[in-house]
Amino acid sequence: MRKEDKKALIDSMSAQLAETSNLYLTDVSGMNAEDTSDLRRMCFKYNITMRVVKNTLLRKAMEAADRDFDELYDVLKENTAIMFTETGNAPAKLIKEFRKSKKSESPVLKAAYIEQMTYIGNDQLDFLVAIKSREELIADVIALLQSPVKNVLGSLQSGGQKLSGILETLSEKSE
Repeated sequence: MRKEDKKALIDSMSAQLAETSNLYLTDVSGMNAEDTSDLRRMCFKYNITMRVVKNTLLRKAMEAADRDFDELYDVLKENTAIMFTETGNAPAKLIKEFRKSKKSESPVLKAAYIEQMTYIGNDQLDFLVAIKSREELIADVIALLQSPVKNVLGSLQSGGQKLSGILETLSEKSE
């Protein structure tokens, strides 16, 4: 690869690293070509961008980005595939689903960078699956805010029904 090509690739990856707030570093070295193709198809389905990169080029791109990726430098060994996503837990769910369908331990999670937090190691996968996305958290907050309002409205409606029942009984007695 020519020096100009490497520079363009580093610039492109650096821009992508600056734009995204969620990325996963995985090791796909134990996978054959068919499994790798299946993984890429699943990534497309989950709206995840996956690229196999050279560790030195990725490190230079991370250093050029305006983020603190220092903790990720130690995992840049062996084969590395990087997954970019908008939803923090989507790649973790994809990896779990892929492993289940293939009955394999590949791909191996090296690290994840989600909303400025770093998670190192394959043992973090279950935790990452359980992380809620931004949209899920907003929905939970809205549901919590709506709950007291629904209780008040329910009480007012039941009180109104009781009041109308009492008035109806009183009107029948007066007749």
